[in-house]
Amino acid sequence: MPSINESKHEEAADASWEATRGAVDGAIKWGIASAVLGGVGYAVSPVYRGLTIQFKVYIQMSGMVLGSMLEADSRLRAYEARMRAQRRIAKEQAYWQKFESEYGKDED
Repeated sequence: MPSINESKHEEAADASWEATRGAVDGAIKWGIASAVLGGVGYAVSPVYRGLTIQFKVYIQMSGMVLGSMLEADSRLRAYEARMRAQRRIAKEQAYWQKFESEYGKDED
C-alpha cells in the first residue's frame, strides 16, 4: 500500500541515513580517542593494567557508544535545521511567485 505522503517518507529515510552516518563517524572518532586514553592508562596507571580484558573492552565500547549517540544527534539536528530552512525558502518563493502573478513584477 503506497504512503499518503511520499515526501515525508523520503525525508524520514534521509534523516535516518544522516543519523546513521553520524553514528558511524562518532563511533570511529570516539573509539580512537578511547583507545588513545586506554593506551595512556595502560602506560601510566597500575590500576588500569590490573583490570580484566573484559572490563577494558567495556570501557572502550562505552566511549564508542557515547560518541555514536552524540554525533548522530548532532547530525540529525543539523539535518532538521537544513530541512526547515529549505521549507522556509520554498514557502517564501511560492509566496513571491503568487504575489508577482497577482500584481506583476516590479519594473525598477
